[in-house]
Amino acid sequence: MRFTAYRAGIALVAFMAMCGSANADSITLGSGDIGSSFTLNYDGFSNGTTISGLTGSTTFKLTGISGNTYNFDYTVSNTSSAPVTDSRISSFAFNTDPNISSASSTGAYSYTTLSSTYPNGIGTVDVCFKDAQTGSCAGGGSGGLTLGQSGSGTFSLGFSAPVSSLTLSDFYVRYQSITGVPGISSASGAGTLTSSGSTSSTSTSTSTGGTPVPEPGMLGLFGAGVIGLALARRRPVARLAR
Repeated sequence: MRFTAYRAGIALVAFMAMCGSANADSITLGSGDIGSSFTLNYDGFSNGTTISGLTGSTTFKLTGISGNTYNFDYTVSNTSSAPVTDSRISSFAFNTDPNISSASSTGAYSYTTLSSTYPNGIGTVDVCFKDAQTGSCAGGGSGGLTLGQSGSGTFSLGFSAPVSSLTLSDFYVRYQSITGVPGISSASGAGTLTSSGSTSSTSTSTSTGGTPVPEPGMLGLFGAGVIGLALARRRPVARLAR
C-alpha cells in the first residue's frame, strides 16, 4: 500500500511537470498582413483561481509598417457579466519578438510602459498600454473601461532595426475595481485568440519567451501531490510481531 501510494504521488508530480503552465496565444505578422486584424477573448483570474463572469476582449489591426515601426488600431471591450457587477480594464499588455525598443499610443489607453510588471504570477511584460499616466500597469489610476464599455485608439511598436516579421504573444489585461465577487477587487486576464485575418502563422501552444500563465488550481494539485508523497514515505506505525 505504501509503495502504491508512493508511485501514485510520483505519477502526479510527473504529470504536473509535463503540464507545466499554459502560455497565452501568439500571432506572427509581416508586410503581407497589413489590413489584417485579430481578436482575443480574456478570462479573469486571481491567485490561481478563475473568476466567473470576469471577461474582456481586444481586437488589433495592423495598419502599416514604416521602417522599424509597426502601426496598429486597437479596440478593447469590457464584457464582464454576473456575478461580476462592475469592473474596469485599466491596461492591456503583450510580449514581442524581436525585442521592442519604443512604443506610443492614442485613444482610450494613451500611455505606454516598457518592461512593466503584471501581477498574479505573470511577471514582466514587454509592453503595456494603460489608461493613466500615474500608476503602474499592475495597478493605480482610476480610469479605464467599466462593465459594458468599449474603447479604441492606435499604437505603434518601434524596433532597433527593420523587422521582416513580428510575433506578438502572451496577451493580458488588468482588471481593477471589481465588485460582486467576495474578497476580489483586482485580477488579471490571459487572452485566447478567437479569430485572425492574418496570412502568417499563428500558434496556440508556443510562446516567444513570454511568461507562462499559471493554470488555475495547479498550485492546489501540486500541494496534494507533495502531501501524498510525504504520507507515502512515512514508515508504518505498526509492525508484525516476531
